[in-house]
Amino acid sequence: MAWTDDRVEILKKLWTEGLSASQIAKEMGGVTRNAVIGKVHRLGLSGRATPSRPPRPRPRPKAAAPRKAPVQTIKASPAATVRREEPPAAPIEPKKLPNGEFATVLTLTNKLCKWPIGDPAKPGFKFCGRGSTESTPYCKEHAAQAYQPQTRRRRKPLPKSANILDSLATPRQSYS
Repeated sequence: MAWTDDRVEILKKLWTEGLSASQIAKEMGGVTRNAVIGKVHRLGLSGRATPSRPPRPRPRPKAAAPRKAPVQTIKASPAATVRREEPPAAPIEPKKLPNGEFATVLTLTNKLCKWPIGDPAKPGFKFCGRGSTESTPYCKEHAAQAYQPQTRRRRKPLPKSANILDSLATPRQSYS
């Protein structure tokens, strides 16, 4: 499609009337919205005289209605468990190396526990230094602190009106 002088004049007229590029493209036919935008920029047309859409009315602030106290119903759930806080474990004392010193960054090996003890910025910082297994960098006691099992996630109960979603909540089948 070529931009003839007549089509350019129609474009200018519709643009100054405030029509959007999509509306102009539909009105002219045979031209896309992007073609209209490109031609408007090449012609250097200024902004539209009137907006293509009426301005949105601003929502009025609602008067605060007196609120009723919510009725609370507490149901005991058999699945609900009380989570008990365990007392913090007693700190495990670091083991001295055969030379009588504690493990440091320079003396650590693959078979020593790498659990840090103290503040690295202060003197006296050391590592546990007890024996570790090949599968973890920590001794048995520090591995129990570092690797704690993840708690199971609980799904929120669906509202009674969500019957359509019940079919989606069924477990998926494996086709292997």
